[in-house]
Amino acid sequence: MKLLCRALSIFLVLVAARAASASHAQRDEIVIGLTPEINIFQQMERFKPLSRYLSDQVGRTVRFRSLTRHGNIAEDFEQHHLDGAFFGSFTGALAIRKLGMVPIARLVELDGRSGYAGVIFVRKDSGIGNVAAMRGKRFAFVEKATSAGYLFPLTYLHAHGVKDADAFLGESYFAGSHDASVYAVLQGKASIGAAKDTVYDWVRAKEPRIDKELVVLARSGEFPSNGLGVRKDMDASLKAKLKSALLHLHDRPQGMQVLAALGSKRFAETMVEDYQPVFDAVGKAGIDIRKYAFRYD
Repeated sequence: MKLLCRALSIFLVLVAARAASASHAQRDEIVIGLTPEINIFQQMERFKPLSRYLSDQVGRTVRFRSLTRHGNIAEDFEQHHLDGAFFGSFTGALAIRKLGMVPIARLVELDGRSGYAGVIFVRKDSGIGNVAAMRGKRFAFVEKATSAGYLFPLTYLHAHGVKDADAFLGESYFAGSHDASVYAVLQGKASIGAAKDTVYDWVRAKEPRIDKELVVLARSGEFPSNGLGVRKDMDASLKAKLKSALLHLHDRPQGMQVLAALGSKRFAETMVEDYQPVFDAVGKAGIDIRKYAFRYD
């Protein structure tokens, strides 16, 4: 019995030591989530150079983690112990309101834009030239927590007299990413789609069929481009290091490789006020962002 108790005591000590070690390891790294703008494997490859750069600049391992859905913000922060995430504009707005997320920097595109527009597109052979012609057709949205892929088309339909999109459309579904929505329409799986114009143009550059087979019917105003937001209780000095590293990325020798992988020009400082276009669109759509049912299983 004594031997058993001693063995159990040793086991518990080892478990406690391992737990303490794991906890220490977590404190020594920064985990940043990536919402699925494009195919998650391609997205992780794009962010690898940034992971190495930030780790060098901050003095801690910076690890990116792909998130499977746009909308599961609070759950992902708790489950994956995230310190921050690269949010889209709608998920950023949700995180600001629900989590007190602090935005620090966002991407500036090669053309100098630090935002993007939503686009609604159709197949040229669909016979759809206006909202009335969309009745009964199949629409490929991106996800419920995306500005370009859901919020914009929802407000666009509302502005043209469609208050109940589900009843008006023949069928709709969520493609999961912006490029998947483009391909859904290109491949005839849907007659109408919505996506970020930056992703639409990215697919268009690879697929000559886009210009031949698809046409953009509508374009939104500008939403803030994807940016890094961090948890509200992050250490102030650590937050300052991350922010400085991003804002000075284009000035540093290794920065060009990082920016080339991201397909971007630089990072720009970002504040809560930059998300006002999203909050305005949410209001027009009649959505209570604090109660919005964005959760996916």
